[in-house]
Amino acid sequence: MMDRHLRELLNDQFNKELYSAYLYMDFADYYHTRGLHGFGNWYDVQVQEERDHAMLMRAWMLKRGETIELLPIAKPDKTITDDADPLHFALAHEQYVTGLIHTLHDAAEAAGDTDSAKFLDWFVKEQVEEEENATSMIERYDKAVAGGTLEALDTELKARRWKAPSLRVDIF
Repeated sequence: MMDRHLRELLNDQFNKELYSAYLYMDFADYYHTRGLHGFGNWYDVQVQEERDHAMLMRAWMLKRGETIELLPIAKPDKTITDDADPLHFALAHEQYVTGLIHTLHDAAEAAGDTDSAKFLDWFVKEQVEEEENATSMIERYDKAVAGGTLEALDTELKARRWKAPSLRVDIF
């Protein structure tokens, strides 16, 4: 049986991963309505990644004999006033999620749940990548705007495709 506190944190993180998908869907929709379909595609892929993160946590809980309590998913609350806003909001959000993942990992270690800590190692590494990607997107956007090549960057971003996460949890 999983430690109660760790179980509650994992359940909460499952919900927050789905919120992340909602947030990125909001960003994707913003860009699509602005005609920046490459940026929209970038965030459409992020939606899929965040959903997969939630599903991995669900699978882990099921594998451990636990179940996820389905909680309401909050509506994104960001007000976008500029094309760069979603990029900055995304970086701040990923930094927030990194803190949540570290708290989860610490809770697993404190509970002596080595298996969960090892499972969460993947998410710790994933957050490094997520923050790098968010930072890079801001830098690339700024350079493209300054150089008058935003359309070229948008076209490049249309080519991004979703790929399944490298972590896999078999439950059946």
